[in-house]
Amino acid sequence: MAWRKHIPPDIHKGYEIHDYRHAAVILAHEFPSEFAEICDALRKFHLTVEDVKAPGGNESQIPKKFSEILRPLGWVEKSLTAKVMVDGKEVGHDTHRVDYIKKRVAFDLEWNSKDQTFDRDLYAFRTFFDYDKISVGILVTRSNELDPWFDSLGTFIDSTGKERLVKAKYGASTTHMGKLIPRLDAGRNGGCP
Repeated sequence: MAWRKHIPPDIHKGYEIHDYRHAAVILAHEFPSEFAEICDALRKFHLTVEDVKAPGGNESQIPKKFSEILRPLGWVEKSLTAKVMVDGKEVGHDTHRVDYIKKRVAFDLEWNSKDQTFDRDLYAFRTFFDYDKISVGILVTRSNELDPWFDSLGTFIDSTGKERLVKAKYGASTTHMGKLIPRLDAGRNGGCP
């Protein structure tokens, strides 16, 4: 766990951290300002019962909290379009989007999306890295250690007015660390730290 030398103790006390391809070393030494801003954003972020119980929709308050912290610091959404050309004719193209990029650091947050979103994000990180647009990617998602807390929160009223269990809102097919780690272990991020 070499990352412990680089990530402040208060961050790894409050977050579950996994380091692939020496990302913590790269962040701490090559991008100290961006690393400090990410650490500050993680310190400022507080998950509340209201956040967890709020009805779902296009975007919950959780990613909005990160945007409120990062956007004023110059973290912007970026797209990368790669075109496949054969004999001067375009035969295909693909667009990849990352929610927050500053300098060569990419940051994405997946709170409660369908778990296939991880594939899209990791492929975007991989593509941005392969085309020399980023040096490192950070992906924040919920820890499975939150599951007992979700169980304890009882019910909430969904967007249709129906009462549902909070734990049902955060089901097995949504984004969480248990769905992300196997994808990282399988190398879906390619060479991107």
